[in-house]
Amino acid sequence: QVQLVESEGGLVQAGGSMRLSCAASGSTSGTYAMGWFRRAPGKEREFVAAISWNGLNTDYADSMKGRFAISRDNGKNTVYLQIYMLKPEDTAIYYCAMDLKSWGVSTRPSSYDYWGQGTQVTVSS
Repeated sequence: QVQLVESEGGLVQAGGSMRLSCAASGSTSGTYAMGWFRRAPGKEREFVAAISWNGLNTDYADSMKGRFAISRDNGKNTVYLQIYMLKPEDTAIYYCAMDLKSWGVSTRPSSYDYWGQGTQVTVSS
């Protein structure tokens, strides 16, 4: 069994930045892709970013390119999501997810096997 625990989000002013982390524990081999998704109020869950098992390949939703950066530290079994120049529309619950079947990256929620509990990020204008 795998557990994913996201760091606490919080309230930040527009224009600020935030780094989320997601620590994996349990039965992991280290060769897994990771992704971040988010669900804004009243909206569907959407893909944010993904990273391959070795960190060499990343993918971002088009609307996230330039302000979001995904990275990972396999020695700590942790993946990070850095968000710059936060906007009120970034307000959402952010979820990390683990894809045990792929070494690459996937934008599809159905590709992911385990999910974190989510962390709330609120951006004030």
